[in-house]
Amino acid sequence: MDAFLQLVTSILQLLQAILQVLLSLINVAVPWLPLLAWIGFWGLAVNWTKAFPILRRGGYFGVLLLMFVAVLVWGSVAPPEGGLHFLLGLSVSNYTGKFLYVTMLACIALLCGSAQLNGAFGRLAEFPEEPAAEDHGHGHDHGHDNGHGHDHEHGHGGDHGHASHAHAHAH
Repeated sequence: MDAFLQLVTSILQLLQAILQVLLSLINVAVPWLPLLAWIGFWGLAVNWTKAFPILRRGGYFGVLLLMFVAVLVWGSVAPPEGGLHFLLGLSVSNYTGKFLYVTMLACIALLCGSAQLNGAFGRLAEFPEEPAAEDHGHGHDHGHDNGHGHDHEHGHGGDHGHASHAHAHAH
């Protein structure tokens, strides 16, 4: 009976040690969750095959403007204690520190895009192609046609468009 109690005690100690390891992992991971979410979003949720051409055509001006506004707002709303940031052994002013943080986040986003385009995320970052919208050139919507002779009122043939627009009703 003593061997059984010792086994139960050992199992309970093992479960307690596993719980302590999990709590330690959570304590280490929680401060990094916003950065991990940032990397996850830019790496897995953004379709960079569509985003990079937009940036190349001048969209980076909008990104730079957003970065500038983020630095101004963040620097005004949350100045550091003592007015200085301590980065890599250097003490920098509030807005300089915020500029460095925002620039690092933008660089991480662009690196995630580069990694996605190179296939580093594999099947996790595949985006199905959207079907091109069909334009029949009629100039009016057939979605309201209920098959009760509406086309006769406008001088169209009785079966105009019913066969060609059958795919719209099949969805």
